[in-house]
Amino acid sequence: MAIEIPGDLLPADGRFGCGPSKVRPAQLEALLSSGATILGTSHRQAPVKNLVGSVREQLAALFRVPEGYEILVGNGGSTAFWDAAAFGLIEHRSQNLVFGEFGGKFAASAGAPWLDAPDVRKAEPGSRTAAEIVEGVDVYAWPHNETSTGVAAPVERVHADGALTVIDATSAAGGIDFDVTQADVYYFAPQKNLGSDGGLWFAAVSPAAIERIERIAASGRYIPEFLSLKNAVDNSRLNQTLNTPALTTLHLLDSQLSWILGNGGLAWAAGRTAESSTVLYDWAEASAVATPFVADADHRSPVVVTIDFDESIDAASIAKTLRANGIVDTEPYRKLGRNQLRVATFVSIEPDDVRQLTRALDYVLENQGA
Repeated sequence: MAIEIPGDLLPADGRFGCGPSKVRPAQLEALLSSGATILGTSHRQAPVKNLVGSVREQLAALFRVPEGYEILVGNGGSTAFWDAAAFGLIEHRSQNLVFGEFGGKFAASAGAPWLDAPDVRKAEPGSRTAAEIVEGVDVYAWPHNETSTGVAAPVERVHADGALTVIDATSAAGGIDFDVTQADVYYFAPQKNLGSDGGLWFAAVSPAAIERIERIAASGRYIPEFLSLKNAVDNSRLNQTLNTPALTTLHLLDSQLSWILGNGGLAWAAGRTAESSTVLYDWAEASAVATPFVADADHRSPVVVTIDFDESIDAASIAKTLRANGIVDTEPYRKLGRNQLRVATFVSIEPDDVRQLTRALDYVLENQGA
């Protein structure tokens, strides 16, 4: 018999997916009220270019970028950026830290035939590894937050002569505080903490990264136009993209950035995600049948929480029951293959909804055998 969770135990909003993530109703209202002036219009004209400019300005404010850093925007998501980096950012060889699915995907792109084989440093899922200076490596790359496992890693510059520190921030951007000067490239798609859709990538880039991009572009290396970071630099400075951008993505992102900045910026957002994730980690630590998947508390993500369950508990059945009661997208990352739940605690998710989620989980666990 299906378990019906009492209404007073349910979150007000049951969306806990790790991406695409919850979009706040206020963002949709803003889109409805002003989107008609932008959607369906030319992306080369002032209304859309002003929107791109607003997004770039607000991202610069959110990340507290110093003089000389630029906010770039390009077509495609982080997957496109990995290939773009292989063509136009890695000069000879990269070092890739892999502690989950997405770090591994960038490492695969960095294995392009015109580059030296990447130095791949792997850690078991649920843990992480650290960069180590290696002669000949000119890009050191890792995820700020590994969405697949719920492991976070610090953003700390690798002080190797002439090398760039390149950080995948897709599930971290807008939810974890950091010092942007510790990275040369901090890139992301906006469908997680930044409450938008996919289809575009953004990056905060240092002067050294701009110099690298321009030098490789002038070197004669074959670079497809769509994957040219030099094209992204040139078009971003004009507040446009090479090809037609996803306008709804831009509009939702602009609204989300205004909301985060209006509430106190990145420090406020990080405090909010830390509050929500702590609720879940504390619940798992206190449970007789659950435990945080990431054993080292210093490695635990504040924006993606992974919880393992005892063999006596069927986590897939729990996720199915939650979904039937309107609490959705708590399933684990499919390729990880663990008996666990994965819950986003992105900045748009109300901490009180996370508290309600733990109450709903308790109810399901208590009534599974009834």
